[in-house]
Amino acid sequence: MQILEKILRLADHRLVRTGLVLASAVLMTAALYLSLVWAPEAVGETDVYRIIFFHVPTAIMSYLAFFIVFAASAAYLWKGELLFDRVARVGGELGVLFCSLMLLTGMIWGKQRWGAWWLWEPRLTTALILLVIYAGYLALRNVVDNQITRARYAAVFGIIGFIDVPIVHFAIKMWGNIMHPVVIKSASDTGMSPEMTVALRVGMLAFLALFATVFLLRFRLENLSARVSSLRASSGD
Repeated sequence: MQILEKILRLADHRLVRTGLVLASAVLMTAALYLSLVWAPEAVGETDVYRIIFFHVPTAIMSYLAFFIVFAASAAYLWKGELLFDRVARVGGELGVLFCSLMLLTGMIWGKQRWGAWWLWEPRLTTALILLVIYAGYLALRNVVDNQITRARYAAVFGIIGFIDVPIVHFAIKMWGNIMHPVVIKSASDTGMSPEMTVALRVGMLAFLALFATVFLLRFRLENLSARVSSLRASSGD
């Protein structure tokens, strides 16, 4: 709870917000150059392969966002503090955004590899299910009026929905499907050239900075909205 309050205080400083935006812009510019210009061509691939430098980071960011939903939902059920519910809401919104980008970039990549925009293979299918689950999570938050009831239902939904995240990540190993390429073999062996590895890592850092920036700004807006609602309720409006 204290950590969240400190984050909110940081978000209230314009210098911090400006610094995050600038850092995200610089890192994203560097990532674009490294992935689209500096990274070498891949043997047996067209230049469309370069979308992996965006596809992989968006996938990781979606996992991170859904983990935030999971952790904040569990914290809400334990502590009963609505601040955790607001964290979960922002995490859900970012998760749906990055999961959508993950699927979109994956479809573009899949088109040149498979000749089709979509195949019902395990990872794509479970990722689509993940997107539907958390789109439903956000829809639930918009149809329940009582904020305590909404927070409780959403917390349970968010925790159960997270079960699909490890299923998506380990889908290839679980079903043994080789249609979806394994981009990163292990932490020590990325299966890429050194230049490609650098481009991917910078891309990951850029998307992490973007994630942190958007999360902080959205979280601040959510809390300001909560304060306004509280003031209106106390004044009788």
